[in-house]
Amino acid sequence: MIHPIAHLRTICRHRHWVFYYCCRAGIPLQGLLHDLSKFSPTELLPGIRYYQGNRSPNEQERELTGYSSAWMHHKGRNKHHFEYWSDVNPETRCYEPVQMPQRYLIEMFCDRVAASRVYRGKAYTNADPLNYFLKGDKQHRRPIHPTTSKQLHYLLRLLAEKGEAATFAYIRTLKR
Repeated sequence: MIHPIAHLRTICRHRHWVFYYCCRAGIPLQGLLHDLSKFSPTELLPGIRYYQGNRSPNEQERELTGYSSAWMHHKGRNKHHFEYWSDVNPETRCYEPVQMPQRYLIEMFCDRVAASRVYRGKAYTNADPLNYFLKGDKQHRRPIHPTTSKQLHYLLRLLAEKGEAATFAYIRTLKR
């Protein structure tokens, strides 16, 4: 069943939370511009088609077709995704992850917290973004630079253990 209004509402709620968190982190312009590519036909139409409400439509598209066309488009245009940050190593001539700049790492953190909040709804806890991250860690499928991974893990653990106020106070002390 196609759910265009529900999908648009989910995108807008997610962007609202990312903007809120980016403002708390001191990067409001990034929050304002966050995920605008989701309104492009390449991402919007599959998002509507595979919408379920409790997880990313990209997961459903990937399960049914073997890949997500929307995700392929999205990750190449949004610097807050670690998948964007890979390049050919001149020595090995293989694609490898490179370290993310701090401001995009912070936006990625805000994005993950917002996504957990939107998809978990009233069941959301500050531990949810960390648990989602650790689930991916156990599967050893994440092509992320080790330093970026450690920094993100630190922020997510800080959120789970100390809460939003302490985490965003710490984030505001970081150089961007």
